Amino acid sequence: MPEHARLIKKYPNRRLYDTRTSSYITLADVKELVLSHEQFQVLDAKTSEDLTRSILLQIILEEEAGGAPMFTSDLLSHMIRFYGNAMQGMMGKYLESNIKAFTDMQGKLQDQTRSIYGENSPVGQDLWAQFLNFQGPALQSMMGAYVDQSKKMFEQMEEQLEGHTRNMFTGFKLPSYGASGEDAPVPAKPSADKPSADKAAPSRPSTDKNK
Repeated sequence: MPEHARLIKKYPNRRLYDTRTSSYITLADVKELVLSHEQFQVLDAKTSEDLTRSILLQIILEEEAGGAPMFTSDLLSHMIRFYGNAMQGMMGKYLESNIKAFTDMQGKLQDQTRSIYGENSPVGQDLWAQFLNFQGPALQSMMGAYVDQSKKMFEQMEEQLEGHTRNMFTGFKLPSYGASGEDAPVPAKPSADKPSADKAAPSRPSTDKNK
């Protein structure tokens, strides 16, 4: 648990208890803590199990059930397919790093507008909206280039895997099979006591009496 983070306990009756304010809060109050960038942790009051991710997922589910969902059905289906896949860890890090870069960019722009126009100025929101409208085609182009590069990298990985497989089995001597599918007979080695078949046997003396 991060230092100075607000501790929220969840009881079996599904009620959330804020230990800092010593009062019960709702899921909407937890959402306000998220929007205000306040660190908190939700623990099970009985088992001390960390339930922070579960509460955050509940907030996302309520937001998605509202009138303006962020994720389409196709995107959610793709995300589900990544679970248990070899790409699961990489995809999670990819989404996290891109969202962090996007929020850092938004924070820098807001800081610049505050220094110029003052605190709580509507100009900052207008500039951010203009920035998103301008960056929309650029972001789409960047994502398209990323997908193309990913496809090429995947094709290269397939070629390398096939090459490694061929090299792996090149050193193995596989048995030869006859037409009937049985192993071909192995010719017997000539015995040391018997003469080889390709050598001529010595001629015996003739027993003809007329000679």
